[in-house]
Amino acid sequence: METNLVKVGDIEMEYFSFGSGERAFVILPGVDTRSVMLSAMAIQAAYRMFGDEYTVYVFDRRKNMPSPYPVRQMAADTAAVMRELGIKDADIFGASQGGMMAMCIAIDSPELVRSMALGSTAARADDTIIESTERWISLAKSGDMTALTADFIDCLYSQSTIGKYKEFLMHLNDHVSERDIERFIIMTEAIDGFDVFDELDKITCPVLVIGVEGDKVLPCEHSRAIAEKLGCELYLYGEDYGHCAFDEAPDYKQRLLDFFHRV
Repeated sequence: METNLVKVGDIEMEYFSFGSGERAFVILPGVDTRSVMLSAMAIQAAYRMFGDEYTVYVFDRRKNMPSPYPVRQMAADTAAVMRELGIKDADIFGASQGGMMAMCIAIDSPELVRSMALGSTAARADDTIIESTERWISLAKSGDMTALTADFIDCLYSQSTIGKYKEFLMHLNDHVSERDIERFIIMTEAIDGFDVFDELDKITCPVLVIGVEGDKVLPCEHSRAIAEKLGCELYLYGEDYGHCAFDEAPDYKQRLLDFFHRV
């Protein structure tokens, strides 16, 4: 596995990569209180099945994050880094806010995308989404990380996962810095006002939408709406999984790989 820092103009962005395949697979993660770079080993292990066929790239948000930082600008910055690295015609998986970014890249930079999978995401932010994000922002600004972590866990994971791993999950934010909290707030604030639904017809690549009926953050109606608008493939996990089904469901990665093989 390699970790690197890319500079393009005023953008500084970290990423890690692994695998030896000729094809490019790009993972765009969602909002978190910690940099995705800290999860590099876990992500490599989870997506190891992609390593022979793909070189896998996982991008963090830019280090020098402005405020405000709209989702579309996050996507444009990631697209600029992809171009700098010579990545094009990639298979992309965007999870949650990463799915919002993936849609923007497919709309604005279609040459970078061969196909796209969208997990637990939405093409526009509605009141349900904003209710959760505003609560998280308020807790983060108050500095009550225990309450924020508990709320985050309850919203993102299934009761089965919480029952098994709650003690571990409650310690994930034990050592977050003030800068981490600032970045989390900026990323979360970016969701308010996000809306590319009426531009989805500009997406021409094959798309798989994966939603979750038990999703408390981005209800599966959003997945249905995207799939109906695009006329693309849709798969819905049931209420046994939460927003982070991409981490919980044992068949999720294989489902992604099977889709990329079909298209």
